[in-house]
Amino acid sequence: MHVFLGITGASGAPYAARLLEALAGAGCEVGVSASTAGIEVLATELYGNPRLSRDETLARLLERAGGAATVYDPNEWKAPYASGSARVDAYVICPCSMGTLGTIASGAMQNLIHRAASVALKEDRKLVLMPRETPLSAIHLRNMLTLREAGATILFLAPGFYHGAQSVDDLVDFVVGRALDQLGLDNALVPRWGQ
Repeated sequence: MHVFLGITGASGAPYAARLLEALAGAGCEVGVSASTAGIEVLATELYGNPRLSRDETLARLLERAGGAATVYDPNEWKAPYASGSARVDAYVICPCSMGTLGTIASGAMQNLIHRAASVALKEDRKLVLMPRETPLSAIHLRNMLTLREAGATILFLAPGFYHGAQSVDDLVDFVVGRALDQLGLDNALVPRWGQ
């Protein structure tokens, strides 16, 4: 499976890192594009240093993919994800900032992440948006509804607790497992209900 992973500037870097690791572990070919704010969040939340360079942050992140991921600059309009003619199975934005969500909902395209999401919608391909914000304004809710009506899946970064989580990693795995389910990828990150 060929998956695009966009990483934007909402809190939730551990979800993005674990999702990248899980996609690589499932044998997926992954294209990664991180916004400037996304890099800062990754550097802060994963590595404790908001001033870590873009290159160092991405190098550390890509170690989790074991060579199964390729990085694309957000301004790289020649990347395959900028065109509907490229063969891409699914698009995920994790975490998805409300600014990114609003831009996609409006149909605007300021970078590769926005364009990839637009391609997913126009080509009727799987698009999973994973926002993390609270509380939500009426604007946020309208934008999410607009995108849901356009065919996107909104998978909020809100873990459940019924599976007996013992750690933060267990809570991250809960959400990542749900994302993998949306992509049709088998996983055993958390116990299934009733099993």
